[in-house]
Amino acid sequence: MVKLRLRRMGTIDKPFYRIVAVDSRKKRDGAYLESLGYYDPKTDPLTLKVDMEKAINWLKVGAQPSDTVRSLFRKAGVLQKWHNIRFGEKAEESKPEKKKKKVTKPAEKKTTKKAKPSAKKKPVKKVTKPVVKKVVKKKPVEKKKPVEKKKPEKETKK
Repeated sequence: MVKLRLRRMGTIDKPFYRIVAVDSRKKRDGAYLESLGYYDPKTDPLTLKVDMEKAINWLKVGAQPSDTVRSLFRKAGVLQKWHNIRFGEKAEESKPEKKKKKVTKPAEKKTTKKAKPSAKKKPVKKVTKPVVKKVVKKKPVEKKKPVEKKKPEKETKK
């Protein structure tokens, strides 16, 4: 499976990342199939450059972006364009054209009261009482001393 993920580059304390298409079994910084752009989080504001055409082509063939790359694509606008390509054409074909209704303005009213919308009802808040535990004091149980059984004395014959 092909993944779209980040490849770390740069030095210690100065990292930047390439967005690459790579086989999911490869190491993080291993060989990659194609570079789609780069991301530098250290600059202010951060630097992000993505080749949209390459990214969309990889998404078309089924490459799965990692969570971080998905959020970077969202910032760059790649996912919006990808969504429009996938669902925009289908949505336009499936929906028939609707006739536009002419909206006429009603005659001016002389009243100054604003009508309250009756269709919208305010949600009713349920008032709940806090749960109070009743503490019941139990009487201490008295320990009964075991009764000593007296052994019957043996009668001695004389």
